Amino acid sequence: MTDLQNRIEYHFQDLKLLQTALTHSSYANEHQQEHSECYERLEFLGDSILGLTAAEYLYRWQPSLPEGKMTRIRAELVCEESLHRAALNLGLAPLLRLGRGAERSGDRNRPSILADLVEALIAAVYLDGGMKPAKALIHRFVLADAGSLIENRSLDSKTALQELVQRDGAVSIRYVLTGEKGPDHDKAFTFAVYVNDVLSGEGEGHSKKEAEQAAAAAALRLFSGSAGEAQ
Repeated sequence: MTDLQNRIEYHFQDLKLLQTALTHSSYANEHQQEHSECYERLEFLGDSILGLTAAEYLYRWQPSLPEGKMTRIRAELVCEESLHRAALNLGLAPLLRLGRGAERSGDRNRPSILADLVEALIAAVYLDGGMKPAKALIHRFVLADAGSLIENRSLDSKTALQELVQRDGAVSIRYVLTGEKGPDHDKAFTFAVYVNDVLSGEGEGHSKKEAEQAAAAAALRLFSGSAGEAQ
């Protein structure tokens, strides 16, 4: 479990929480003398924390997304397939405490069980250290590919801005990094977009691409509003 704590860059004060997060009900039933708990209650809590964090991520860092697209993308971000990938990256399968029967049935590598472990681990970190390390874990291992998923599922704001402003003739658009904050595993970037050297929008994101998209989305809202006033 030391390797896992190093991987997630969080060390537990209460190791029993981490042990519970890695304990399947089959093991708890076969080792009742140990008074072991299984991860199911932690999984329930972790599911809610994950859903909230994914929703906040989409709201804060993807301001151009309408509610319907946010709902669909959040579902993809927290689905079993996504959590299974996170579990593999975290190396959870060898750490899972399984009963003998479940081991023989191949449950150690069952995607649904490994996905449950990720949610249980999130809850364990939350209960031990609060929301900040739990969110850092989610951003690093579950939302790491969110930017590419969003680019494939939603409007490319940079392209939309380019097309919008070029309707009035040749223009220059440039994106400028204006700030960055946070630790390496949870960095946030701020970009400004200039249209014909006029500041037209600013945005933040957990990658430079996301921040540029957010700035472009802000500029789109500005130009859309201006068009509405002109009418």
